Amino acid sequence: MVLKVFRWAPGARERLQEYAIPFQEGMTVLDALVDAQRRLDPTLAFRYACRVGMCGSCAMVIDGRERWACRTLLRSLGSGPVTVRPLYHFPLIRDLVVDMAPFKEKMVAVGAAFVPDEGPAVFAQVGGDSRERRRIDGAIECIGCGMCVSACTMVAHDARFAGPAAFNRVFTLEEDSRDAGQGERQELLDFRAIQGSVGRPRRAVVILARGRLETRIELRRARGDELARRAGKGGQTGSDAEDDQAAI
Repeated sequence: MVLKVFRWAPGARERLQEYAIPFQEGMTVLDALVDAQRRLDPTLAFRYACRVGMCGSCAMVIDGRERWACRTLLRSLGSGPVTVRPLYHFPLIRDLVVDMAPFKEKMVAVGAAFVPDEGPAVFAQVGGDSRERRRIDGAIECIGCGMCVSACTMVAHDARFAGPAAFNRVFTLEEDSRDAGQGERQELLDFRAIQGSVGRPRRAVVILARGRLETRIELRRARGDELARRAGKGGQTGSDAEDDQAAI
């Protein structure tokens, strides 16, 4: 099989380089990349660690779609050449390696970290089968790979938009009765992290459906935002809503 890999290094011109890889049943895109690096070109740069879909470090764009290289079987991609590119919307370091620092910075910008309550630490009080826990079951599967940010058209439109991964994390915290940072986080959400060029807050909802990560961006008036309603600032009626949804 032929692997067409995006190549770039500081001072060099970007290009697609082809590698002839002997196909073996059960081989993944990551296996093919490792073979190309070890056997054909030791200068090829990419990230990987666990090789079992747990760390997310091998996230890249494979045949035009964000995927984990370690979980993508070559036979699932057809018989033609397989094209591999780095994630979009991240600064490029070299070849398939991107700088994940903006990913962390946007998490910080929206306060996407658990804030413990004052007083002595207590054991978790949210049972695994409770309604509160079931509500965030899908959201806590996020491993921070950055694929949703790469696929998000709103991130491409406005670099100030925090992105679906950050909002997914915020959702899990806002639904956690033990978290004590919801008031301060609300202020961040309203006035700093998600204020866009059109002056309206943006809310991202991330869902996992049929093995495909989809990002739905909802544009709503500030007083219609769900978090604002929960903070006691009032809600919006159906006639007030102005929704503009984009599904990726």
